[in-house]
Amino acid sequence: MKEFHCGSLVPGCDWHTRHEEEAEVIRRATEHLRQAHGETVIRESMIEAIRSRIASKKNAA
Repeated sequence: MKEFHCGSLVPGCDWHTRHEEEAEVIRRATEHLRQAHGETVIRESMIEAIRSRIASKKNAA
């Protein structure tokens, strides 16, 4: 399971998401940045910043 917390990129933001696939986490995170933070252009550097902050979590048994 992959997990991203927006607050690691945008201080004070409590939004987070998780999914099995990194690509879906990135898609959700970029959509959140557009809607919640008014980002109109998502540059490759932003994608890399998101990717570097994605954590792998073990599934609860």
